[in-house]
Amino acid sequence: MNEVSKTRAATIACLLLALVLAGCSADRGEPPLKGAAIGGPFALTDQDGRPKTDRDFAGRYRIMYFGFTHCPDVCPTDLAILGQALRRFEKSDPARAARVVPVFVSVDPERDTPAVLKDYVAAFHPRLVGLTGTPAQIADTVKRYGAYGQKEAPEAGGGYNVNHSRLAELIGPGGEPIALLPYDKGAEAVAAELDRWVE
Repeated sequence: MNEVSKTRAATIACLLLALVLAGCSADRGEPPLKGAAIGGPFALTDQDGRPKTDRDFAGRYRIMYFGFTHCPDVCPTDLAILGQALRRFEKSDPARAARVVPVFVSVDPERDTPAVLKDYVAAFHPRLVGLTGTPAQIADTVKRYGAYGQKEAPEAGGGYNVNHSRLAELIGPGGEPIALLPYDKGAEAVAAELDRWVE
């Protein structure tokens, strides 16, 4: 093979490699939430009464879900789907799934003490972390993550509901927002998104 043929062969090989890499990149695409002003530092308390900050999750992916334990239907349904999805991902790729931490942040700090959270989160996934804090800490975290939580007027019996956003955000190992997880499409769809974005 002469020098011209070698050069052409090398050029073709480089172009083929570039096309393959471009194809891989196109399949994955850019994270939908890339550059979004979502996330940031927080200082809360977990279900065991231990202080937890965003730094405790550095290097791992987080599924951030905001709700409350007295939620009659939406929160338990969504958390059950997220738990099923993570179990699917754990079964298909244990190593990557181990890098994902599901996190439930209460928007009802008045009732959701660490003890209440401990019993609640255990029902959905063994690695689900429940977080609560003071009303100011919760309000700050909710705002940073683009979520919403508003206590409604008390009911006749003294109880109350909390109107809140319904988001499951996948946050990257560096704290960067990646995607909203499609819990409304079921566990299989959520597991597919985890498989797509978790490295």
